[in-house]
Amino acid sequence: MQTATTHAELGSDFFDVVEAARFPEHILRYRNHRAAAEVGLDTLTDEAWVNHLGRFLPLPGSFPAPLALRYHGHQFQHYNPDLGDGRGFLFAQLYDDRGRLMDLGTKGSGQTPWSRGGDGRLTLKGGVREVLATSMLEALGVDTSRTLSLIETGEALARGDEPSPTRSAVMVRLNHSHIRIGTFQRLATRRETDNIRRLLSHCVRYYVTESDGTAPSFLDAVVARVARLAAQYMAAGFVHGVLNTDNINITGESFDYGPWRFLPTYDAAFTAAYFDHGGLYAYGRQPETMLWNLSRLAECLLPLSDREALVGVLDTFSARFRAALDDATRWRLGVTGGDMAAWYAWLNASQTPFAEAFHACHRGIVPPGAAWDGARAALSGTVPHRPHHAYFDGAPCTMLIEDVEALWDPIATADDWAPLRAKLEAIETMREAYAG
Repeated sequence: MQTATTHAELGSDFFDVVEAARFPEHILRYRNHRAAAEVGLDTLTDEAWVNHLGRFLPLPGSFPAPLALRYHGHQFQHYNPDLGDGRGFLFAQLYDDRGRLMDLGTKGSGQTPWSRGGDGRLTLKGGVREVLATSMLEALGVDTSRTLSLIETGEALARGDEPSPTRSAVMVRLNHSHIRIGTFQRLATRRETDNIRRLLSHCVRYYVTESDGTAPSFLDAVVARVARLAAQYMAAGFVHGVLNTDNINITGESFDYGPWRFLPTYDAAFTAAYFDHGGLYAYGRQPETMLWNLSRLAECLLPLSDREALVGVLDTFSARFRAALDDATRWRLGVTGGDMAAWYAWLNASQTPFAEAFHACHRGIVPPGAAWDGARAALSGTVPHRPHHAYFDGAPCTMLIEDVEALWDPIATADDWAPLRAKLEAIETMREAYAG
């Protein structure tokens, strides 16, 4: 385990030192052994795990106390200056086995100066949903945070969007940076140009090392990463639901899962959040949303660059997204070549179940039958690029809303976690199959 305190180098303008909530219970419900091994936490006993990731005793060499990060953001494209870590904090930083600086960020760890009247807690169901989202997305090749730990905390929470009182939990995610577009927006709104420059240098030193340190070069790297993430969402059939600027980080790694959904069938208008009445963050609008958010980052960098240079970088997004979508789709299909635009046109026209369509293509590319003629034409001349895995001989592993509710029901009614564990094992099998 190699700990770090690099975020503290930014100074007190960027965070508030806070205390974790004290919970009446600590019941370990989920421990991500594979992710823990990447950062050297796999040797912790369950007792030590709970002490560090439930009671938040500092890890040796990391922060002596947690940091609630400061940021603003556009929420559904309306600017909100009252954001910040309201029910989470940065608990620790560690280097992983690839040499990347990783954050241990929390959700449900208590109130902070940015809680805005909220209780700072997380429902157990919300934590379970995040475990499922991150596990599924990782298996499908999406650059995502990983849920490292979920601990039930024994409090009864009142919520308006699910039966109350409901069970509580505290979650820890492993993420390659919690620096967001909204982190830059807060500084730009406050006209803190020196702090923008300081934050840019910090990002380039620790996270965006391919940049030469100038604002256009930094933006170019972030645009490339976020375009790739948007493409991965589309190939996974995933709808994040709340693509606000405070939920887009500078490493292009997806995180913070609330009302997410996976597509049953191709539907550009499909939304995840019940409150997204206008479909702003619908499946088909996610790429343009990402570009809109990147434009807000570019605005923050104007004190450090000519406008023309930044606009020129933003203009590369569409081409990068299209190329990344081809790559992500071919990766999921397990093929080289093929007309990916025609593939999505066929998915839309045929309304073949989204996951089933990709899954079936691993059995001789596409199955026989007239319903698959469009898919066969789109994939004409392709060849498999990974060995066949027995996973593809059975039914696809899905994560539709019905699947999520079916997994939660035995937990809620009988404290039965066996179906969830079985699902996570199935997802791991799928991950191994796609990894080839």
